[in-house]
Amino acid sequence: MLFDKIYKFFDILEDKVRHWLSHWPLLYALVGIVGIVLTWRGVWHLADGVNLSPWVSIFFGLAILLISGLLVAIAIGDEVLIGAWRGRRKVTEVRLEETLTLVERVDEIKKLLSKIENQLGAVKKGEEKIAKEIDEKIDK
Repeated sequence: MLFDKIYKFFDILEDKVRHWLSHWPLLYALVGIVGIVLTWRGVWHLADGVNLSPWVSIFFGLAILLISGLLVAIAIGDEVLIGAWRGRRKVTEVRLEETLTLVERVDEIKKLLSKIENQLGAVKKGEEKIAKEIDEKIDK
């Protein structure tokens, strides 16, 4: 119960701060950079305090990144994280049948867009015709 209140408070605070900072992108970037540097500084000092050797640090760091899937995400971008959060599978896990259905969906969307373009063209012609009629009436 107390945890829920604390969580909600910081969630609302985060939303307000992000909204406020979004109006000043350079300040937002600076705040982010400072947060990242201070976090790394703390991790670095913690590792020094525990007397981790560089090789052990590399091993544990890579293990953590591999297990969490972040090593790949860092290399190819945030889309992996967003896809995983939305429950999407990796491209290597998509079956051929599903790929074909995706291609079919893209084709359907292209046909629909073509149809919309044709309808917009007809509407534009109708507007031009009405504008021409109005101009003719005004000229008389």
